[in-house]
Amino acid sequence: MGFSVQLTAAIFILVLVSTHHSTAGGGHDPLLVLDGYEDDGIRLKCFSERLFSEVQMLWTDGRGDNVTGTPLTTGTTTANTSSSIILKPGSGNSVSCKIIDKLLKTSSESSVVIADVFFPATSPWLAAFVVILLLSIFLVITAIYKLRKNNKTTTRETFRRAHSNAVNITLDENCKHPILIIQEKNRVKSSTQEKISPKAVVVATEGFSEKKHYWEVEVGDKSEWELGVVCEEIRNTLRSNTMKAFPKGILLSLQFSQGEYSLSGGKGVRNGKPCSVVGVFLDQECDMLSFFDVEEKCLLESLSLEFSGNLYPFFRPGSDDKWLGVRPVYTKTHYLLCDSLPQGQEEINKLIE
Repeated sequence: MGFSVQLTAAIFILVLVSTHHSTAGGGHDPLLVLDGYEDDGIRLKCFSERLFSEVQMLWTDGRGDNVTGTPLTTGTTTANTSSSIILKPGSGNSVSCKIIDKLLKTSSESSVVIADVFFPATSPWLAAFVVILLLSIFLVITAIYKLRKNNKTTTRETFRRAHSNAVNITLDENCKHPILIIQEKNRVKSSTQEKISPKAVVVATEGFSEKKHYWEVEVGDKSEWELGVVCEEIRNTLRSNTMKAFPKGILLSLQFSQGEYSLSGGKGVRNGKPCSVVGVFLDQECDMLSFFDVEEKCLLESLSLEFSGNLYPFFRPGSDDKWLGVRPVYTKTHYLLCDSLPQGQEEINKLIE
């Protein structure tokens, strides 16, 4: 509260003070003053010109019941006694201070009535506003949580649908850059750690022209790699070893280099967390090429197919000495067609689930 409000309150209180004469003999009436606001109430102080060894000071409310005030104290510069009390809103607006002279056996009393307007009040709308605000925050947090949960569920369901379209992929020895080494038809790496040509890729034997196809690639902790699809024309040119430069705009891919992802055409990737296994989903029914983080079962990014016809998976392992491998994808349908299940059943089940 400002000084002007306190001054107004003090004036109002002094106007309302009613003095009761002493019950016997001459005496000095106690002085009631406003000492300030404290603990959402008003502190009143009662003064007497007598020392507390000579007098007794009592506080009473509007009903005449005793109210406990602070112990009597003697002023350091004046010979007087004082006691204070905090009057809370709702505890009654009237209070009295009574001085009983132990020597003269007389008493005197001063009373005050304080209007409600002078109490530090809290707007009844504030509590409602706080409740509404907290409820709104709770609802927003709940909505965000549900949206994220639903989005995560939707993404996992998308991954499961893509996973159900798994196909076998093998690397074509006759369609690779001379600097690359192929092992067991499903792993490839560079034979040198020097910086190699952007066209140092290997193309898969299998080509796809319709429906949906999904395959997975183990990239591990390789520092650079590139995965995607190329059109049949480029594949044939690579096979004939007549390509002098890798033309732009004839492949769709996801690249990883220097700890960051990028898409063909320079587009960035929202989910930039490095992963060790990438799922590639070619959906020619919807003209989309999507890339998944297999371990997290989440979408990395998608590209629109910009050319039609037979599309062939391609792989660029980069110049480090680590293998990039196409791994088999096991589905529940695959299990139903097999008499025996492969080793590592528990691990594979986790991938399917």
